[in-house]
Parts: sequence; C-alpha cells; structure tokens
Amino acid sequence: MKKSIAIVMMLLLAFSVFTMTSCSGDEETTASTTSTTTAAASTSTATAAAAPAAPAEKEESTGPATSGDSLMVGMVTDSGTIDDRSFNQGTWEGVKRAADELGLQSTYLRPNGTTTADYTDAIYNLYDQGYRFIACPGYLFEEAIIEVQAQCPDLHLVIFDSNLGDNCGPNTVSVSWKEQESGFLAGVATAVELIDGSVGFVGGIEIPAVQKFNWGFQQGVAFANDNYGTTVEMAPSNFVYSGSFADLALGGQLATAMYDSGVDVIFAAAGGTGVGVINEAKSRRLAGQNVWAVGVDVDQYTVGDMGNGESCILTSAMKYVDKAAYDLVYAAYNNEFPGGTNELRGAATADLGIPETNPNLSAETMEIVAEVEQMIIDGSIVVQDTADGLIP
Repeated sequence: MKKSIAIVMMLLLAFSVFTMTSCSGDEETTASTTSTTTAAASTSTATAAAAPAAPAEKEESTGPATSGDSLMVGMVTDSGTIDDRSFNQGTWEGVKRAADELGLQSTYLRPNGTTTADYTDAIYNLYDQGYRFIACPGYLFEEAIIEVQAQCPDLHLVIFDSNLGDNCGPNTVSVSWKEQESGFLAGVATAVELIDGSVGFVGGIEIPAVQKFNWGFQQGVAFANDNYGTTVEMAPSNFVYSGSFADLALGGQLATAMYDSGVDVIFAAAGGTGVGVINEAKSRRLAGQNVWAVGVDVDQYTVGDMGNGESCILTSAMKYVDKAAYDLVYAAYNNEFPGGTNELRGAATADLGIPETNPNLSAETMEIVAEVEQMIIDGSIVVQDTADGLIP
C-alpha cells in the first residue's frame, strides 16, 4: 500500500512540473526577426516553451528586474520595418538611446504578421527572455496589450497611438498625441510657402492617428487661406488612404497619379508607403519639377535627400515618439513607471510640431508657424479632431 501511494505521489509531482508555463499560458508562442544590443539576447526563441519560464506570480527578488540596472527593455515593431524612417524607427531610437545611456540590455522584435495573435506572441517571446519593459508602437496593438497586461503583471507595457481608457491596466501606459495640431502646423507652413497651387494627402491605414494628421493638415491649409492671403486648393480626390504602412510601390503609384493631376505638395502619413511618395517627389524634383512632399512622425528631411545637398521634403508634421519612449524607459528604470495612465501629448506639452530647422521654408513662413503654434498653445486656436466639414 505504501508503495502504491508513493507511486501516485510521484506521478502527481511529474504532472505538476509538466503543466507549468510562462505568463502567456501558450506553448505555441513563436519568435520572429529580432535584433539586440547585446549578445545575450541575439538569438530568437523558437517557442515560448523553449524560453526560460517566467511565472506571473514569481517574486521580484528572484525574477527578472522591473527597474534599475538589470532592467531589460524591448520593443515589438508594428507593420513595416525597424528602419522605416518613421514611427517604428522613432520608437526604437528613443528606447535604444535611453537604454544605451543607462547601460541596459535592449532589443526589438518584428512579429510574424500583423494580427493580434502575432503581436501577443511577440510580446510573450520577449517576456519569456526576461524583458520587463516592452514598447509597442501602434493602435493595432490594443487587443494584444489588453490581453498581455492581465497575464504579466510584472511587465511594464507601453502602447503608442492609443488611448486605452478604462482598459489601461496598472502596468500599462497608453500614449496618444493631438496629431491634428501637428498636421495643422504643417498645413499652415505648406500653404504659406506655396502661396497658391494644390495639395494632397496619402495616408496609411485609416486609423485615428492618421486621420487626425489628415484633418489637421486640411484645417491648417484653410486657416492660411483665410488669414494669410494664400489660395491653395484641396480636391477630395487627392486625399486618400492606401491601406498600408509598408507598400513603397503603392505609395509611388498614388503619388504619380496626384502629381500628374497637378498636385504640388503631398502630405505622406503612411510609414513605408509614405517613403514611396517621397521617392516619387525626389525623382520629379531631380527632373526639374517643382513638387514637394511633407513628412510625418519624425523629421524626414534626410529621407528626401536627393544626393545634391537638397531635399524634396518641404517640412514634416512631427510627434516626438522618440521622446515619449525615452522618457518612459527612464521612468521604469527609476521605479517611477506611471502605470495605469493614458497620456495625451500635444503642442502645449511641447510634444509635437514641425522641425526647428526647415531648409525649404522661408524665415517668414517659420515666423508665421511660430505665431500659430503659440495660438494653439494658449487656446486661441482649437484644432478639431473629427472630420466634420472636412474631407474624411
């Protein structure tokens, strides 16, 4: 009898060990393309089961660090690549700059696809490797973040371009911007510099952040027409969404059609697809045509470099995602991570605008933009964040 009891107890113990899993509870989590600043994290993990187990309830004293010198910081890219010279790249530059300054291990990972399952798998993959700060740039991460934050309470999660509202967990920070304000300033700059002519817009996926850039740009052009004597046209047919942030060829095709129809400036808010717009503007300027592109998210002046010391970028509608990522890495390091908050950043918090240096804008244009920006900051101008009365 004692022997039988011992056998049963051994079988129960073996079953208990076998069923232990990481916080994901998913043995099918897959890895994808990853890059790291240290050799220790340079190898992709084939499955979550193969990665070091990290039980959600593990004590801080024995688990991976959630602050301080041993904190490991990571990022999962949205659609597109880490070098998209737009939102992904801006996020990574902020994460890496902070990590390098603090001496922290950092890495990024590109998911296998763009579904919620792909995003959750990528986040769990980094978590199982010991990363306890993970930045996710994009509205499309929302469902993944809501799932993971509940399963991994010791993980600092950051989602950009999203306001999770009541769904923001105590270990998550969602950051959104008033893109309409940045778009407005770029629209004013474009119209004042152009004086007359026609402008267009190429967006990526039709999500709130991209829409607000569009609507703000339209309002900025209209404001310049009403207040600074410009006569810049906006035809509805020249304001389109491509449905992609990573189709460079499609961006070029859309730009070709607009420039051929007489558009002088295209605002490209489409990530890698927008680079296709910029490339078309670059080719045409090199051929002697007086057309321009307006960049997005970061200062894209160098993206429009034509190889002759000039750029086809008139200006850029920026939001300082690199600053936000940098700030939040430091907050986590200092054990001051503001989990459970939905941050809204705008002109009043000095978190967006056009570049301080714009070689293709006149000093007069820059002075007007500075005046307009101050009016936004002090509330004299309120830029709407809806399509009411605008081209949707």
